[in-house]
Amino acid sequence: MTPTITALLAPDKFKGTLSAAEVVDALSRGIAQSAPQVQLLSCPIADGGDGTVDAALAAGSLSRTTTVTGPTGHPRTAQWALAGDVAVVELAEVVGLRALPGDVLAPRTASTRGLGELILAAATAGARTVMVGLGGSSSTDAGAGLLQGLGAHLLTAEGVDIAPGIDGLATLASADLAPALAALEGVTLIAASDVTNPLLGTQGAAAVYGPQKGLTNDDVDEADRVLAAAAALLDPQQNHRDQAGAGAAGGTGYALFLLGAQQRSGADAVFELVGVDALLARADVVVTGEGKLDHQTLQGKGPAEVARRAHAQGLPVAAVAGVITLDPATLQEAGITRTWDLVTRAGSPEQAIAHAREWLVEVGRDLGSWLAGVPGRDDHAAAELPGPLTM
Repeated sequence: MTPTITALLAPDKFKGTLSAAEVVDALSRGIAQSAPQVQLLSCPIADGGDGTVDAALAAGSLSRTTTVTGPTGHPRTAQWALAGDVAVVELAEVVGLRALPGDVLAPRTASTRGLGELILAAATAGARTVMVGLGGSSSTDAGAGLLQGLGAHLLTAEGVDIAPGIDGLATLASADLAPALAALEGVTLIAASDVTNPLLGTQGAAAVYGPQKGLTNDDVDEADRVLAAAAALLDPQQNHRDQAGAGAAGGTGYALFLLGAQQRSGADAVFELVGVDALLARADVVVTGEGKLDHQTLQGKGPAEVARRAHAQGLPVAAVAGVITLDPATLQEAGITRTWDLVTRAGSPEQAIAHAREWLVEVGRDLGSWLAGVPGRDDHAAAELPGPLTM
C-alpha cells in the first residue's frame, strides 16, 4: 500500500484578490484531482493585519457583526469572531483604509472610534480576552477615537468632546480614561502586531505611516507635534510613548497600551489561536504562501513564520504566491523548498488577479503531483525531495 502523505495548507490571503480560506479551497480542489491519496489539513493564517478575523473563523470561531462608526463617521457593519470568551477584532475591518467610503483618504479626520465601539461590543458579549489585529489603518489619531468609543472623556478647553482625527486631537485639553478602563474591567486586551515603531519621531506613527494615509511632509511634522502634546496629557509619566509598537496603526497601539494591552507578535498570536503548532505536528509537508512573496514576507509575516516553524521540525515547505521576487537562495534560507507563482503561469499580473482562483486550482494539480512524491515525516532525513526549486 502506498504510504499516505499528510499536507498542511497554511497560506495567508492574496491581498485584494482571495481570502486565505479561498486560497486553501482552490489549492485543495487541484490537489484532489491529481493526488486524491494526499491527506489535507487546512489552516488559513494571518499575521494580525487584515485577514485575522477570517483566520479565526476558519479555525472554528463564531461570526458576529456589530454596527459601529466608520473612519469618517458613517455607520459601518463590522464582522468579528468569538470562541468561548475569546474575541478577535480587526482594525482594518472597522476603520482601516479599506473602510473609507469611496476609497477617499481622510488623513486629518479619520478616527478609530469604531474600533473602541467594537471592543466594547465584544466585552459586553462576554469576551474576557479581546485580540485586536492592527494593520491597514486610515487614521493617525493615537487611538483617541478608540478611547472615546470605550467611554473615555477627551475634552477641549471649552469642555466639549474633541472632534475626530488628528485635527480633533490638536484641541485636546483634558482627558479622563477612567470610564474606558471601567468598561474593560476583567478584560485582557492583546495588541496583535509586528510593528515596533514608537509613537513619536522619525520612526513614529506620523513619519512612517502618515504618508500612505495622505499626510504631506508638512502634515507629518504637525501631526508629530500634536501626538507629542496629546501624549503628555494622556500619559504624564510617559510610560508608553516610546514603547515598541506604540506607533502601530497611527498610534492605536499607544491607546491600547494606555488600557493595559499586552503586545504580541501578530503571527504568534494568530498561530496560537488557530493551532498551527498542533497541525504541524501531524503534517509531513507544509504549503504556505500569499499574494506576493518578497523581502517584506521575511520580516515576521505569516508565511515566513510558517516556514520557520516547519523547517525547525524538519518538514519540507512549498510556497504558492501571485508573484515571487525572492531569489532561490533566499527562499532556501527561509526554509522554502519549492515555489509556484501565478504571474508566470498567467502571463501578466492582470490575468493572474482576474483569474486567481482558476490558476490556483491548476497550481494545485501540479502541487499534488509534487506532494505525492514527498517522503513521510520519518523518512525526510534520508530522502531527496522530488524536483528542484523552481520560480
